[in-house]
Amino acid sequence: MTRHLLRLGASALLIACLGWGAPQQAQAQSAPVSVAEPAPGVQAPDYNAWHQVAERAEDAIADNRVTNLGLEQIRAQIVEWRGRFLEAQSANQSRIETVRGQIAALGAVPEEGVEEAPEIAARRAELNQQLVRLQAPGLAADEAFRRAEGIIREIDRTLRDRQADELMQLWPSPLNPANWSAGYAALSASATNLRQEVISAWDTPQRREEFNGNLPLILGYLAFALVVLVRGRAWMELLTLRLQTRASARGREVYALLVSLGQVILPLAGVYALASAIRATGLVGLVGEVLVNALPLVGFSMLAARWLGLQVFPRTDSDRAPFVLPAERRAEGRLWTNALGVIFAIELVRRLVVNPDQDAYAAHAVLSFPMIALAGLMVFRIGQLLRLHTHNDRGEEDQISVRNRIMGLIGQVSIAAGLIAPILAAVGYVAAASALVFPMVLSLGLVGVLLVLLQLETDVYALITKDKDGGREALVPVLVGFALTLAALPVFALIWGARRSELVELWVRFREGFAVGGTRISPTDFLTFVLVFAIGFTITRLLQGGLAGSVLPKTRLDPGGQKAVVSGLGYVGFFLAGLFAFTAAGIDLSSLAIVAGALSVGVGFGLQNIVSNFVSGIILLIERPVSEGDWIEVGGVMGTVKAISVRSTVIETFDRTDVIVPNADLISGMVTNWTRGNLSGRLILPVGVAYGSDTRKVERILREITEEQPLVILNPPPSVLFVGFGADSLDFEIRAILRDVKFKLSTQSDMLHEIARRFTEEGIEIPFAQRDIWLRNPEALAPRSAGPGLAAAGLAGAAGGMIGPRANTAPHMTGEDMDAADAGAEPDAAEGTGQEDRE
Repeated sequence: MTRHLLRLGASALLIACLGWGAPQQAQAQSAPVSVAEPAPGVQAPDYNAWHQVAERAEDAIADNRVTNLGLEQIRAQIVEWRGRFLEAQSANQSRIETVRGQIAALGAVPEEGVEEAPEIAARRAELNQQLVRLQAPGLAADEAFRRAEGIIREIDRTLRDRQADELMQLWPSPLNPANWSAGYAALSASATNLRQEVISAWDTPQRREEFNGNLPLILGYLAFALVVLVRGRAWMELLTLRLQTRASARGREVYALLVSLGQVILPLAGVYALASAIRATGLVGLVGEVLVNALPLVGFSMLAARWLGLQVFPRTDSDRAPFVLPAERRAEGRLWTNALGVIFAIELVRRLVVNPDQDAYAAHAVLSFPMIALAGLMVFRIGQLLRLHTHNDRGEEDQISVRNRIMGLIGQVSIAAGLIAPILAAVGYVAAASALVFPMVLSLGLVGVLLVLLQLETDVYALITKDKDGGREALVPVLVGFALTLAALPVFALIWGARRSELVELWVRFREGFAVGGTRISPTDFLTFVLVFAIGFTITRLLQGGLAGSVLPKTRLDPGGQKAVVSGLGYVGFFLAGLFAFTAAGIDLSSLAIVAGALSVGVGFGLQNIVSNFVSGIILLIERPVSEGDWIEVGGVMGTVKAISVRSTVIETFDRTDVIVPNADLISGMVTNWTRGNLSGRLILPVGVAYGSDTRKVERILREITEEQPLVILNPPPSVLFVGFGADSLDFEIRAILRDVKFKLSTQSDMLHEIARRFTEEGIEIPFAQRDIWLRNPEALAPRSAGPGLAAAGLAGAAGGMIGPRANTAPHMTGEDMDAADAGAEPDAAEGTGQEDRE
């Protein structure tokens, strides 16, 4: 348990540690003997020595008397041998490939009953024998590698089983008063041993002489330690507060956080000075030496807990605080955090100093229970604070962010651990309770450190980019925070009892990668792929920028052609970058051909529209029927081509809206390009005048108006045509070529304004549609009581008069309809019909 606690403390000191080195390799074995003949210059492992080591390891696994430390040492030795075998598996690889190529060059083996030339048969047999000899070292190494793998797995399983047995061991209950004497006796014995060591050392003349000689040094250490421990933290807090109030707003948070670390570093220097003063007295024995060596870790535990409490639960209200809590709850959080640091330090000292000779389990249970109960209470209270933060920090519509969900889950686990650990310790499962509550304490501390680091990297990014608000919402801090979280996972594993060798094993497995078909892809290959592709991507972008900015503008290519060249270069560059990246990473694409062929069928059906648009985009860039800036009309959409990508084309309409058109529609559909090749275009403007107007005069006026327009081209000259007799007007048509067809609508508007003005001045009427209604039976309009005079009047109107006012349109009415509308009169038996006449 002492080693486990020391490991937990070391994990807290090394939170940022990400990797672990492999065990140091042993000295090379003398005169290695290989079971197979290696290639010249290749040294095979000593398999005789390996068999002896493997047999001893297997015997140790079967012997329950071998300690965990002994198994760890054996495991490290087996891991070293495994590394040798892994290297030996690739022995003669280049020569094996060469011999296989030679055998393939001899052709296929003849079918049964077909004789082969004696020279070729002899050469084939010779090459096959040579291939067998070259493969023998690799096969022997592979067999030994698999044996080493099995031994390592057995050792790991044995250590895990032992660890589980230790956690489930039932100790005497600390609540039993009969066991209290054992705890008191162990504590008294440790204090007595420490006192006896000091008295014994003082009674030794040499020790007293050493003490007197070092007295000035001891006093200096003590004075420094006293000043730094008493006033150091207050000085650093004052400096941090001044920096927060006086520094520039841009880097205030970063500098304040860095300076606040002095609240840990400066008092910790005082702790080291105190330990040096105690050593300098010469009165330290075995127990005292253990206690002095633990002082730095004890001091760091308490100082780091206090600093972390101030960072996570600040005294002042701030939107940068990790948790949304009121002031009284933050003060409570600082109290529990400081108390956890003190309890962890006391438990560490107790594990190192108190070693009972008899009734060890009862003594440890009695002495551990108060610390477990207090730590459980404080972990429980911190878990409640995390739950309160989750409740307070809710977004719109009462939504909870992912971060707050994680905080809420940690709070629930803390509450459960704070309740379960004291109960387990009270029953007698003290080891399980300690393995639950103290790792929970360190986990909460690690979570707090992560929150501080996440805030720090966000502030640093904002300081670098000089964007305080936008920098905190950028993508880079999120990615860095995700990387920090992943880096903390191994530390969490160490805190919760994972062995360092297990993490190293996982790292080795991770580096080996995974197999896809016949290709093994490792993280190194992936990083190589990303690096090479990034270099190719950067070179492509630089070439595109150089062409677009320096070379192409000096050529005769139009802007659309320049854009096509730049885009085509980008596609080719990306393809070559990917190809070189695959080659540099050593990924054999031929082994993935079958998988790619199978996937291509499904992709062909599911993504055929996307592939069609992609191919159409390539055709657009090569043939360039439309280019950026062209005024086109496709599918009823008219506008200017804004951008052409591999899948679609963006058209900006004249009402400033973007319409995304698939490239396939531009290739397979009908497209009108108004500005292809040149900007000139024809304007056709119809004009109608009233019957009776002077047609030659109208033609002259329209020609003058057209020729006065600045955008109308005079060569060829515009034309004014008398195109026909319309239903309502004499129809003319203006046809003119404009210099820039993009201004067609504005030119048309100006011409219409001028036509309206000139026609008004010249007295030329612009007609509009009008209708006259004539009735064949006007007597149907007269009431039945009306006299013959009214009927005669109506009849006269039917003969030559017009009934009703002029209108652009009039309904087609019969006499029966009009009679029915007159005072509810009955319709006449004689049915009338309407007749229209245009005037």
